[in-house]
Amino acid sequence: MKIERVWAMPSKNTFQIKPIKEMLIEEITDGLWIDPFANTNKFAQITNDINPEFDTTYHLDALDFLKLFEDNSVDGILYDPPFSPRQVSECYKDFGYNVTWDTTKASFWSNHKKEITRILKKNGKVITFGWNSGGIGKTNGFEISRILLVPHGGWHNDTICTVEIKKG
Repeated sequence: MKIERVWAMPSKNTFQIKPIKEMLIEEITDGLWIDPFANTNKFAQITNDINPEFDTTYHLDALDFLKLFEDNSVDGILYDPPFSPRQVSECYKDFGYNVTWDTTKASFWSNHKKEITRILKKNGKVITFGWNSGGIGKTNGFEISRILLVPHGGWHNDTICTVEIKKG
């Protein structure tokens, strides 16, 4: 496993942070890549963002977007969800979604992980971004191949990028 630590200024556009952008260029391989929380990013061929102002392929709830794909049909997934229940709430309320306890509890992320596990091909790659290195997880049949820790200094939380390969 490759572990790196590279300092960078924070940005709400995760993929524009220089060391993260460089990592994506290295890690994204041939095949079909998707991004359920694309924002303005164009690294994947099929993109989604709940915000209709972004130029993405779809404007769906991320779980509904992931459910569009057949079993074992995707080569790579960029998974940069809201990092906290507060961010989930803020993001979804802005677009008319009813935000409840169900929306902001751990099942929000675990339901995504189940769909990611279902749609990603064996030996496919998922790159996860967050405040922890949990990624999709060993219990779902994934093995970590790389971790990039991006400290932002001061009181800013670090961004942790986890690259995993589906083995199971």
